[in-house]
Amino acid sequence: MCTEIFAFAGKGGVGKTSLSAAFIRILSEYFPDKRILAVDADPAVGLSMALQIQPVLTLDDIRIRIAENIESGQTAQAIELLSEAEFHLLDAIVEKDNISFLAIGRPEAAGCYCKVNAYLKQVIEMLCENYDFVVIDGEAGIEQINRRVMENITYLVLVSDASKKGISVISVIEDVANKLTSCRKSGVIFNRVRGTFNADCVSGIPPVLSVIGEDESQTENDMQGESVFSLPVESPLYQGAKTALFSLLEEN
Repeated sequence: MCTEIFAFAGKGGVGKTSLSAAFIRILSEYFPDKRILAVDADPAVGLSMALQIQPVLTLDDIRIRIAENIESGQTAQAIELLSEAEFHLLDAIVEKDNISFLAIGRPEAAGCYCKVNAYLKQVIEMLCENYDFVVIDGEAGIEQINRRVMENITYLVLVSDASKKGISVISVIEDVANKLTSCRKSGVIFNRVRGTFNADCVSGIPPVLSVIGEDESQTENDMQGESVFSLPVESPLYQGAKTALFSLLEEN
């Protein structure tokens, strides 16, 4: 099975989570026979709310359990947990139709165990191989590009608003990703764009996949705490996400 992995990145507040959720919805609707893994790699667990899927266990819960056993000297139990990590990971996955959901949990803290983290990353990579599509909602900034599940990806989807800061952040992320990750293709979605904006005039960024204006239906959807599946298909967010998604898929 050839797994296609979409990883979303960009500065905070530009709508990465909403777009990640929209990608997941569109993939589930257009490819109902395919298996989709949604990975919430943001400690804020926004993707969980956007999909209305509640995790009961996170990857970090598993990591902490192993690390605590090592700290307390219970090496045998830690080794046993590591050997069974794949099974524990399956316990952390929540299923909804053809979508599986996995939450990464809190960021790694000082004193974390590199070998444990590296092993769990390998387990995640093996898990991804069981899916046709994987969509990763990353946390804001560049820190996560070289961590855990974002090391080997198919598509890097950079999300920005029309601000200079947003554009600067995605430029830096693109540069870091080129050095530290294996990525087939990257592209940019400009979201929450107000007024006149010519994306073709922006230099130093990957190809623009779509430009999405203000979306009142998405704002209302968020305020009401509704899932992305309640969003009208004619909404700018849905249509912009669809354009971007199929632009990536059609080119490969």
